[in-house]
Amino acid sequence: MYQHTRLSKNSFGFFQKFKNFDYILLVCILLLGFMSLTTMYSTDGGKVLFHTKSHFTKLVVFTVMMLLFSFINIKYWFSIGYLSYLMVIGLLIWTYLFGITSSGSQRWIDLYFINLQPSELMKIFIILCLAKYFHRMKLENVNSIYTILTSLIIILLPMGLVIVQPDLGTSLLIAVSGIAVLWFAGINHKYFIYTMLGFLISLPFIIAFLKPYQKLRVLTFLNPDKDPLGAGYQIIQSKIAVGSGGIFGKGFLKGTQSYLEFLPEKHTDFIFTLFSEEFGFFGSVFLLIIYAIIIYRIVSIGAGSRSYFAKIFCYSFGAAIFVFITINMSMVLGLLPIVGSPLPIMSYGGSSMLATMIGFGIVMSAKVHSQQLIA
Repeated sequence: MYQHTRLSKNSFGFFQKFKNFDYILLVCILLLGFMSLTTMYSTDGGKVLFHTKSHFTKLVVFTVMMLLFSFINIKYWFSIGYLSYLMVIGLLIWTYLFGITSSGSQRWIDLYFINLQPSELMKIFIILCLAKYFHRMKLENVNSIYTILTSLIIILLPMGLVIVQPDLGTSLLIAVSGIAVLWFAGINHKYFIYTMLGFLISLPFIIAFLKPYQKLRVLTFLNPDKDPLGAGYQIIQSKIAVGSGGIFGKGFLKGTQSYLEFLPEKHTDFIFTLFSEEFGFFGSVFLLIIYAIIIYRIVSIGAGSRSYFAKIFCYSFGAAIFVFITINMSMVLGLLPIVGSPLPIMSYGGSSMLATMIGFGIVMSAKVHSQQLIA
């Protein structure tokens, strides 16, 4: 589809923009933030300690940032699509050369007020970049070899920079974000089938190049009981905690697996485990409903946007959020190997929340400026 459109010269007043907000999406984001804050309070043992204070501060700052981003015209986000991608590429190179090393991985840049993880930002800005790339493209050129190779380079470059940190899990999530754009841009389905077949055929060779701890994660996923006090400990305790929550949960601040310190990393990637133990099946279903409404509203905003760029971004961002949630929950339930995928908004981590809120800000900008056309 070729966009022969011009930027509208009509400018919205402040109150008109405020009126155009998607308040259902906003309320769901705020509700999710409140749930994450109460869960973080629980990880601190029912006290306002470091994780709770830090999470609250980041939640407030990034929510305000999201609201401010909503007022920025969608044409601006279009204009910085390539630049933002290149900036994060630069940050990834800087991380590789001068980044902070923790637990054997060099993933962070010390900004004093936050340890920034550029790979988290790339999950969003790769969508922005590819959405701009496909915006003006004629339909007959979408499936050209040049287009596909260019798209693969855009995806594989940050993946490679993240893999060498090493962080295989996040690199795969970046790939998911990029592939989502290719899917909604109209790339022929046969290319996805060929890619999947190629991946399956090369899987044994890929495993051979994995680092020892990555191979151990795969083996632990296949048989966690092989080393119940070592590599399999975390996933075993996670499944025990989720199962012990039952239908209604043990109650707020009453999770035994959590408070007796059986759950490592309960404030980050395994936050759903703690939440499920305390609030049970119904609490988990309620959380899933909130996520489902958020994804539905994101897709609806994309469908209502006149800009092809906004449509692709919203569809792809919604798909990426869905995959991130699915991978995290499958991981803590033992359905996937541990890959280090945070649960959007719920998990502790400034970079993850920052990236997610930037994505929400762009989506809200698409809603506020839904009638905006981009040449």
